[in-house]
Amino acid sequence: MKIEFKDLTKKFGTFTAVDKLNLSLESGESFGFLGPNGAGKTTTLLTLLGIYQPDSGQILIDGQPVNAGTRRKIGVVAEYQTFYDEMTAREYLDFFGRLYQVADAQNKAKVLLERLQLADWADALIGNFSTGMKKKLGIVRGLIHSPELLILDEPVSGLDPFGIMQVRELIQEQHKLGTTLIISSHVLSEIEKTVSRVGIISKGKLLKEGSIADILGGQKTFSQWQVQFLEFPPNAKAALAAADFTLNIEEMPEQNTYQIQANPGSVEGGALGRFALQHGLITTQLHRQDISLEAAFIKISEESLQNLV
Repeated sequence: MKIEFKDLTKKFGTFTAVDKLNLSLESGESFGFLGPNGAGKTTTLLTLLGIYQPDSGQILIDGQPVNAGTRRKIGVVAEYQTFYDEMTAREYLDFFGRLYQVADAQNKAKVLLERLQLADWADALIGNFSTGMKKKLGIVRGLIHSPELLILDEPVSGLDPFGIMQVRELIQEQHKLGTTLIISSHVLSEIEKTVSRVGIISKGKLLKEGSIADILGGQKTFSQWQVQFLEFPPNAKAALAAADFTLNIEEMPEQNTYQIQANPGSVEGGALGRFALQHGLITTQLHRQDISLEAAFIKISEESLQNLV
């Protein structure tokens, strides 16, 4: 399912929540939608679902305007979900299976409940479920009709580490099956593991979009190393600061460690270790710190917002 946002604009009174958004998602793509609270992510997704109507611009699904038929092909897992607490999990999933006219809904529900270790709770009242169990149940409901597009808003919130791994594996499987994925989350380390491309939005504007490698690569204006010494000799900082590759150096004396920012590609671990040894500095630990998606997100957001001021 291909998704196209064309000059999408949505206002609430004088407030512009989404401002001329242009974005295209290919069929079968896994896409991460990033932005601070109030950036316009949820408004964009609710407009895609037809809950809001755009003030201008349009959204196309497989080249056609959003309609009831296309919406039936979408699965949604919201951050805050509403359940029927007086129903059992089995009754709840059977209800949605019939709503979506899924022929094998009971079998699908059984398989998905087993995958997320909820099978033993199939006949328990949802009102007795924990937050994490409800999150998993919501994911099963979102998958019950084999959607062509799956929208996930904070899919791992409320889950323990094992639950996060289960959900991540299930999401990755959906991607391999050709499902188009849109994932909105503040857990950026998880986004890095589950999507191939991201878009960063703030104040309703798309600041940057591209592959994870492109986003991270664009921020690599330096490589960063941490070097720990057996002891903290007085000449260490001066020797390292004078090196051709050093752009900046920060001292952490309580750990016998220096944090060095170097020109990208100008030095590797072995060369850095040899340089230290040549100057009588005995290293006990040496490792490179690659920029994370979280760090890139913060840097891009700050730079873009400064340009908007």
